[in-house]
Amino acid sequence: MHKISVTAELNYEVHIGADWRPYVEAIFATHQKVLIIAPAFIASSAELHLLVESPHHHLLVTPEGEAQKDYATAEKVWNFLGEMDFGRTDAIIAIGGGATTDLAGFVAATWLRGIAWYAVPTTLAGMVDAAIGGKTAINTGSGKNLVGSFYSPQSVCADMRWLETLSDRDFAAGLAEVIKTGYIRDLSILTLLDSVDSIAMVREHALDLVAKSVAVKAIVVSSDFKEGKLREILNFGHTFGHAIEKKSGYALRHGEAVSIGLHFAAILSESELGFSSSDTEHLAKLLEKFGLPTVLLKNEYQWSELLALMTGDKKSRDGRIRFIGLRAPGEPDWIEAASNETLTATYEKILL
Repeated sequence: MHKISVTAELNYEVHIGADWRPYVEAIFATHQKVLIIAPAFIASSAELHLLVESPHHHLLVTPEGEAQKDYATAEKVWNFLGEMDFGRTDAIIAIGGGATTDLAGFVAATWLRGIAWYAVPTTLAGMVDAAIGGKTAINTGSGKNLVGSFYSPQSVCADMRWLETLSDRDFAAGLAEVIKTGYIRDLSILTLLDSVDSIAMVREHALDLVAKSVAVKAIVVSSDFKEGKLREILNFGHTFGHAIEKKSGYALRHGEAVSIGLHFAAILSESELGFSSSDTEHLAKLLEKFGLPTVLLKNEYQWSELLALMTGDKKSRDGRIRFIGLRAPGEPDWIEAASNETLTATYEKILL
């Protein structure tokens, strides 16, 4: 088991490889009332129902995936907290993927101006990214994560057994975030992934990959909790990726959209930061090895629509689209003045 500390508005620990059941039971012993938020396929677990037998422990079922990150679901949770008379010393536990931890953290941040919450991420993407760092949010019709707050969990429990039943598609989607982390900071992640040939082989290294990825995020977040500058490197691949994800109606997994965004950002880095074309090719092949997309079908997405979504993204400044690029693997940098012609040309290079 690994234990990694994060320093933000509060100090908390990420327990990697811990057993989620005693972790939840310890939270029950700490707070009088606890609400567990989980999507249906997790909420149906007999183990989970046994844990919430007490009248002070509640379970609220959410929609699956990104569908739960909307105002209607947040309002449903707020209303439930009100009906159950949740106070400042009570708590929320999120058990699910990144969308569940995003929702639960946002609701916890806004209920009574902040109550305790805990994260039990059940997907690879949730373990290495969404549950760590205190970014909480819901989506709106205008874009992804536009309504949210910086609000850290009290702690995080990443039980590797959740990954055993995760589909290869969802595991690969989480790998996109792991690969991103390798390219911005920890090259040993890339070395490890280069040494394996399949999702099945990667699964054997899940504990190590999660620990390495969380360690990077902990260092970055602890240095820049509210994304003043440094934390933006974690957005490598996300500017274009979020536009693709939103335009797909969230039919694409977050990691699948980010994978395309990583390829886009790497190509853009060639012209803007001098990134090597051979390194771009390596990045694309690494993503594709695990079944992740790196290109778009011609006419599948209109450039004008994607451009509008990126311009309206929370990462833009004064109408200028900001990207995180690479000068070399492990050397991220900011791209803030790419011309429309350059962006269009980059988009055309990822069309199939």
